[in-house]
Amino acid sequence: MTPLNTPAAVLPAFVSSALRPLPLGPLQLFLSAVLSRIVRHHPHMFERLGSYAGKRYGLVPSDLPFAFVLDTASHAPRIRVVRSLPDRLDAKISGPLLALVGMADGSYDGDALFFSRIIVVEGDIEAVLALRNAVDDAGVDVLREGASLLGPLGQFGEAMLRHQRNQNGVKRPDSVHPEPGEASSWN
Repeated sequence: MTPLNTPAAVLPAFVSSALRPLPLGPLQLFLSAVLSRIVRHHPHMFERLGSYAGKRYGLVPSDLPFAFVLDTASHAPRIRVVRSLPDRLDAKISGPLLALVGMADGSYDGDALFFSRIIVVEGDIEAVLALRNAVDDAGVDVLREGASLLGPLGQFGEAMLRHQRNQNGVKRPDSVHPEPGEASSWN
C-alpha cells in the first residue's frame, strides 16, 4: 500500500478545544466498558501477546487533549485516560485519532501509516507488532465495539466516521494489491 492510500484526516482544532475542559471520568467509564466488551467477545486476544503480555502502551491521539494507557496484562487488561502520559511505558503510538482507530480495527494499513509518518511508534516496536498482530488475529473492530454500547447514537457516529474514512480515499489493506514483492502488512 502506498502513502497515497493512507488517512491524513485530523479532527478539527475546535473539537480538541471543546474537549479540553471536560472531565475524563465519563470517557474513562466508556473506554473501560469498550475494553470489557472486547475482552468478553475476544477472551484470548491478550493471551496471544505471549511474552509481550503485560506491556504498557501509550496511545496519543495528536488531535485530542488527552491520551490513553493500555495495560495488556492477560488476566486483567485495562485502559486509562490521562492528560499526559506517565514515564515508564514500553511503547508509545502517536497520530491522529482516526488513524489510530483505523489501524486498530484494520481499516487502515499500519505499514503505510508508519512509513508515511502519519503515526509515530517509539519504544519497543516488537511489542507494538505483537499487539497489532493480536488485535488483527482476534478480528476486533474497535469502532463497532464502542458504537454498540451507545445504541442508535453510536450507530450514527460509527456511520459518520466510516464515511469520513471513505471520503479520504482510504482502502482496507485486504482490498489493496501490493506491488510485486511488497508486503501489505507488518505480519
